[in-house]
Amino acid sequence: MSYLFTSESVSEGHPDKIADQISDALVDEFLAFDPEAKVAIETMVTTGQVILSGEVRSDTYVDVQKIARKVINEIGYTKAEYRFDGNSCGVLTAIHEQSADINRGVERKEKLEQGAGDQGIMFGYACHETDNFMPLPIELAHLIMMELAAIRREGKYMIYLRPDSKSQVTIEYNDDHTPKCVNTIVVSTQHDEFMDDDEAMVKKIKNDVISILMPRVIKQLPLRVQSLFDDKIIYHVNPTGKFVIGGPYGDTGLTGRKIIVDTYGGRGAHGGGAFSGKDPSKVDRSATYAARHIAKNMVAANVADKILVQVAYAIGVARPVGIFVNTYGSANVKYGDGEIAKKIEEIYDLRPAVIEERLKLRQPIYRETASYGHMGRQPEIKTKVFESQTGERVEKKVELFTWEKLDYVENIKEAFGI
Repeated sequence: MSYLFTSESVSEGHPDKIADQISDALVDEFLAFDPEAKVAIETMVTTGQVILSGEVRSDTYVDVQKIARKVINEIGYTKAEYRFDGNSCGVLTAIHEQSADINRGVERKEKLEQGAGDQGIMFGYACHETDNFMPLPIELAHLIMMELAAIRREGKYMIYLRPDSKSQVTIEYNDDHTPKCVNTIVVSTQHDEFMDDDEAMVKKIKNDVISILMPRVIKQLPLRVQSLFDDKIIYHVNPTGKFVIGGPYGDTGLTGRKIIVDTYGGRGAHGGGAFSGKDPSKVDRSATYAARHIAKNMVAANVADKILVQVAYAIGVARPVGIFVNTYGSANVKYGDGEIAKKIEEIYDLRPAVIEERLKLRQPIYRETASYGHMGRQPEIKTKVFESQTGERVEKKVELFTWEKLDYVENIKEAFGI
């Protein structure tokens, strides 16, 4: 019997995502001037207010208030009527130095023996549902949000759009776990109050989502995915009615509250640790990226049709305490899941410092990860410019989303005799 599975995404203007982007912009700023900086910054946003807290160990100074305001303005909160805008909001700072006890457990004379920044479990997942080895529901949910933001920035259509929005996609699957059709799409978007008649206003937004947004989304998809869209799709657009009050004025936002949006939309598993605001010595972030890198390359090498990889660490200890694999019975090799896990341990060095080097994680690459998901993104090389309080200007050529590269496929095939 067929079944339904649903994933959600949120826009860059969602309160929790504003918090994530501010936290990651600060990580980038510290790493741009001090690549060895240790950073753990949490952000809270609410009506007219930003609160920054956390721990930092660095040789550089960052004007955190300036960075926070810049991020907010770039997202699109630029009008006083939103009750939260980058130019007038208050910014409170409670950032202090990283605990010496934690630092003692992480740093080593031999850099490659650097200990894990904390204990914890991290998961990576990949499957054959999409070209980038992501589950289809979260892929579509992200794309809807990205395209809605593009329309808002263009300012030609749907000119009433405001930054805060959410999407949700329900896919109907066949018994063999292949997508059968798109069943339901939910879009809730903040908007100006552009009509006196609330009912007519909501109807206009729904019509625009179906006739303007969705054709642009579908056009970007491969033909096999386009074929899953038909006239039977159920649409819920702003189902509560008008959505004028939104952003941090409507709902407080916190760093790290959208960890399922950030990963696989509920497929696979999640270890519970958030990513944004953390430098790569925190294995919550770096080891999760490494696990995705492993899972994606394993599926691309046809070891399995889908795979879940778990890595676990003890604080201050360099090597993982355990590696776990679940292929859900989809393995295409003669090895069991336990043997596949052993092979992974032979192929990949999962010490935190080695992960940092392999995936080039001590670069200012994190602001781009903080909205529309950390996984399934397109690797790219980008030049970023940073300017310090003292006028020092740093230009960095960085590589984004390195954990999405298929650069271990041949190594894996050789190891498994494929």
